[in-house]
Amino acid sequence: MASFISPIYLQSLAGGALIGLASALYLLLDGRIAGVSGIVSDALRVGASGQTRGLAFVVGLVLGPVLYRLAFGAWPPVHLGAPLWLIGAAGLLVGVGTRLGSGCTSGHGVCGLARLSPRSMVAVATFLAAGVVTVATMNALRIP
Repeated sequence: MASFISPIYLQSLAGGALIGLASALYLLLDGRIAGVSGIVSDALRVGASGQTRGLAFVVGLVLGPVLYRLAFGAWPPVHLGAPLWLIGAAGLLVGVGTRLGSGCTSGHGVCGLARLSPRSMVAVATFLAAGVVTVATMNALRIP
């Protein structure tokens, strides 16, 4: 019987399962929602109660690709389909959006939806709508 699942999908499936497991463990063991924007914010605030935990998380984000290379023998594939300045501007807008929305896709999308949070449902619907509008606008303006 031929396998219909590509190895790239298995890596994505494993990554998603690990994100779910880590989020559940973070909530169960620490009582906190695993929202990346909040954790990184704690890491950057001097004297914050979660600063050490946040710094450890950021170090883990940086070490993730290194562990990937050790496991698979190559760096994870990264395909940037837009100019670096546009990616930087988008990152800044995402940062502003996480402040306005009181959280990011990981906090609202992974943890909030799993807890059936009405606020997270509205936030995720807003994220998705903004993504659709952004892609449609970029396609209309022929921005790569």
